[in-house]
Amino acid sequence: MSQEQPQRPQSQEEPQEPIKYGDVFNISGELAKKPITPQDAADMQAAENLVLGETQKGGPAAVMQSSAAVNNNRDLVGLYDFSDPGIAISDTEYAGHRIVTESVGGEVLGQYVRTNLASSLAPANLGDDAITVGEALEASALSAGGKPVDEGDAAAIQAAEVRATGRMQAVPGGVAAKAQAAAAQNVRTMREEDKAKLKDVVADATSLLPKDKPATRVDAEGVIAAEIRNKPDLATYPGGVASAVDAAAKINQQK
Repeated sequence: MSQEQPQRPQSQEEPQEPIKYGDVFNISGELAKKPITPQDAADMQAAENLVLGETQKGGPAAVMQSSAAVNNNRDLVGLYDFSDPGIAISDTEYAGHRIVTESVGGEVLGQYVRTNLASSLAPANLGDDAITVGEALEASALSAGGKPVDEGDAAAIQAAEVRATGRMQAVPGGVAAKAQAAAAQNVRTMREEDKAKLKDVVADATSLLPKDKPATRVDAEGVIAAEIRNKPDLATYPGGVASAVDAAAKINQQK
């Protein structure tokens, strides 16, 4: 009679770990240990759109978006979680080329050369290379353009228009008026595909503003507060209006 072999206890499945910055970028230190969240990725995407005019294929924002999506789908991070590590993008001209450096928390995530970089910085009449409130609104059309406009978006856009123009009343035919009309229309529209989208409202924001100004930390706080007050979950939308203005203010602070 053969002796029965003792059975090994079944090991419990190890809990999944979220994808961290150090897993996908060649960095070290505290940032390497932090999980990549949807809000972090949205902020980087907004920053790329503001400074570079587009999201770079295979760039830091794209890598962060893919990682954050995996983390969120696995319920390892929340949609509105953020680590607020401090995002910065700089571009330096050298011999007809632009050397672009993208950083998070002081750690360089990517550095590359672009020729004839199309700048989306402020118009020359501002006498400044800072990103304007209007340009931040337009950037949100790239990062969250397919989002149906709701009351939170309309309130954030109105706050942004007030900050840019200094006028307390909505500009007739302006971007805030368009946003309010879109939000009201969407309440009455049943099918999601028929609703007015954010890109329909803010894609030409700078041309609808009679006056524009560089985005500041105070501007961002006002827009964030307006969006949160009009959202049932009291949170800003990743890559949306408040996120874009906040990213612009942070980039301007680095200048």
